[in-house]
Amino acid sequence: MRALPTLRASVVVHRTRRRRALRRRVLWTGGELLVTVGLALLLLVVHEVWWTDREARQGAEREVEALEREWGTAPTTGTAPSAGTAATAGAAATGRADTGGAGDGSGAPAASEMRRRGGGPQDEGFRQLSPARSQAYAVLVVPRLHLRVPVAEGVDKAEVLNKGYVGHYPGTQQPGQAGNFAVAGHRNTHGEPFRYLNRLRVKDVVQVETGAAVYTYAVDQVLPETSARDSGVVRPVPRSVVKPAYGYGDPGYYLTLTTCTPEYTSRYRLVVWGKLLSMRPR
Repeated sequence: MRALPTLRASVVVHRTRRRRALRRRVLWTGGELLVTVGLALLLLVVHEVWWTDREARQGAEREVEALEREWGTAPTTGTAPSAGTAATAGAAATGRADTGGAGDGSGAPAASEMRRRGGGPQDEGFRQLSPARSQAYAVLVVPRLHLRVPVAEGVDKAEVLNKGYVGHYPGTQQPGQAGNFAVAGHRNTHGEPFRYLNRLRVKDVVQVETGAAVYTYAVDQVLPETSARDSGVVRPVPRSVVKPAYGYGDPGYYLTLTTCTPEYTSRYRLVVWGKLLSMRPR
């Protein structure tokens, strides 16, 4: 009869050990799950930041090569503009483009001067562009950024921007037309063509190549930050409705480049504007 207390003590100790073992298993299983989730998130980040970026960049490069083969041309620019081009761009940025005395103050040649050079936006030498939705139809060249990227119609993420392309805002003008040729591109991931858009400076050269012509613009203004809803920046005469000190008041031949800012966010927009300097048929 005296052995009963010892038996009860053994049962209590056994139950305590089982509870401790169960807690250890729960903690161990929870730790394994946390590690697994952490690794999955890490792989997702690597996929989004590195793999999709690599794939999109390579796909964009192949598209540029395909367009050049279609046009029967080779790349037209190196990593920096020539001295003559840079000098002319500087003149255009101050409203004094070398157009033989014929200009409209926007940096674009007058119609008579364009005809003398071999065509104008409405002439056969500069055929009007009417690309299909998501179709790549031009190449944007930014020598300062060592950038050559396809331009496709529309700003759909899946069909255009996530492929590493630059997207043309529907409703804005096409290259070389009077008004505003406006495009958008990713700043981070998916090829990130506009990663270093903030490095552009006034008088930098930006070219838009199509199968019919090459259009050269000179950077004229940079808006470091504005609202993502600032629709004024892509109007025919672009002017920020959030920061009206930035933009223009007169019709002209404009280029607008937009991307997200700060990096790795989509809260605000960075905007770069340029004016048309010259256009030449291929």
